[in-house]
This record gives sequence, structure tokens and C-alpha cells, in this order.
Amino acid sequence: QVQLVESGGGSVQPGDSLRLSCEASGRTFGSFGWFRQAPGKEREFVAASTWRLSARSYADSVKGRFTISRDNVKLTLFLQMNSLKPEDTAVYFCAVAVATTRLPPTGEEAYDYWGQGTQVTVSS
Repeated sequence: QVQLVESGGGSVQPGDSLRLSCEASGRTFGSFGWFRQAPGKEREFVAASTWRLSARSYADSVKGRFTISRDNVKLTLFLQMNSLKPEDTAVYFCAVAVATTRLPPTGEEAYDYWGQGTQVTVSS
């Protein structure tokens, strides 16, 4: 059974950094991604990568500030978030897709397993 356990959320001030982690169960996948859902809004794509890190994709709103990565040994997924803004406030979800594709999918329907979500609040 696949399990994704997230951690690393919290409350920070604008301009601060946070690193979200997502521990995946002991198998490999085709792609992994991060999505977020702000209060009153639909869940949206943040970043995604192929499992081999050969291709990565970012939402325009986070490009240059967020970095998606993976620990090859521990199968832990990361989202490094720098220069955080109040509009980054949301519940962040990690997700994995079983299928292998040349580019990582950006639509949530392509992802098979999801973490429980971790809250990120950016406020002064």
C-alpha cells in the first residue's frame, strides 16, 4: 500500500523560506508533484518532476522561488519554498503518479496517490 506522509508546514513571515517533505513508501513512481489549495479556492498545480528528475515543471506563480527535488536514498520528496508571499498561503499536498511519462503531468487527475496535506501560512 502506498503512503505519503508530509511534514514541514508552518507559519512564517513574507520573505521567509520553508521546506516541505513527503515520505513515500518503498517503491518508485513515474512522477511526483506538489499541489496547493487556498481557502475558498480549488486545488492548483505548484510543481512536478519526473521520478528520475529528468524534467521539472513549475507554476508561473512560483517559478524562480520554489524548487522540487527528491532524496534518492530515502525516497523523500521535497519542495523548497523561498521568498514566500502571503498569496502562497494554502494547504500543500504531495502526490505521485504511477505512469512513466517523458514530462511530469501538471493535472491532478494524473496522480494516483496523495498526501494528507500540510498547512503553510505566510503572514506579517
